[in-house]
Amino acid sequence: MMQRMRSVLFVPGDRPERFDKALTSGADVIVIDLEDAVLPEGKVRARELVRAWPHSNRSVIVRTNSINTEWFNEDLQMLNQASYRAMMLPKAQSVEDLDSVISVCGPDMRIYPLIETVKGVVSQREIAAHAATERLIFGSVDFSKDSGILDEAGWLSFRVEMVIASKLAGLSGPIDGTLLSWDNPEYIREQASLSRGLGFAGRLCIHPLQVIPVNQGMLASDAQIEWAKKVVTAYENSVAGAIVVDSKLVDKPVYELAREWLAQLPD
Repeated sequence: MMQRMRSVLFVPGDRPERFDKALTSGADVIVIDLEDAVLPEGKVRARELVRAWPHSNRSVIVRTNSINTEWFNEDLQMLNQASYRAMMLPKAQSVEDLDSVISVCGPDMRIYPLIETVKGVVSQREIAAHAATERLIFGSVDFSKDSGILDEAGWLSFRVEMVIASKLAGLSGPIDGTLLSWDNPEYIREQASLSRGLGFAGRLCIHPLQVIPVNQGMLASDAQIEWAKKVVTAYENSVAGAIVVDSKLVDKPVYELAREWLAQLPD
C-alpha cells in the first residue's frame, strides 16, 4: 500500500475536475471525499462521479460517509464496483465498525480509520490491531467538537497515544490532523515538523497550498539528513555490531532510524 504519506490532500468528491489535478499537487496521497466536503443533496452525484473516475488505485483513498448515515452502505458498494482498495472510515469507534466495512468490501480492503471522537480515542488500540487497519488518522476538528477540548495543547496525550497504539499494532506512523489555514507556509512547515517530532508520519491537508510546506516539515532537517547518510554508510560498511559516528555510538536501532529518515526523502 502507500508507504509515504507525508501529505494527505482532501479533494471534494463532487469536483471531478480536481481529481487528476490533485495527483500533480505534490501530495503523497489524495483522499476523494464523499463526507464533509459534499452537501447532502450532492451525495449521490458525488458517489457516481467517484465511481466513474479512472483512478487506477494511484495513491488514492476514498473517504466514505460515516457508518450511521443513510449513504454508508451504498458508498461501500461503489468502492467494490469501482475497484477501490483503500478507504478512510470517518468517526471510527470500534472494531465492529471496521468489520462492517469488511463484510461488504472483503478482507482485501485497506482501512484508514479516522479517530475523531472520544469513543474512538478510547478504542484506538483495538482499532489499530484490526487486520484491515492500514494506518490511524487523527481527525482534530471533529475531536475538538466531540470532546470539548478546544485548546490544542490538551490533545497532546491523545496524539501520543495514537503513535503508541500504532507501534504496538505494527503499523506505520499515524497521520496528524489538518490545519485550517493555508496562507502561512512557515507556520504550516513548523507544525508539520512538530507532528514529526511526536512520531506522526504525515498530516492531513485541506488545500493544495498546504502540501509543499507539510512535505518539507515532515522531512528531517538538512543536518539530520547528512548525519543519517553518514550513519547508514558507516554502519553498512562495518563488520562490528556498533560503531562510532561523530563521537556518538551507533547501533542497529540508530541505523534503522537513519534509514527511516532517508526513506522519507523525495525520489
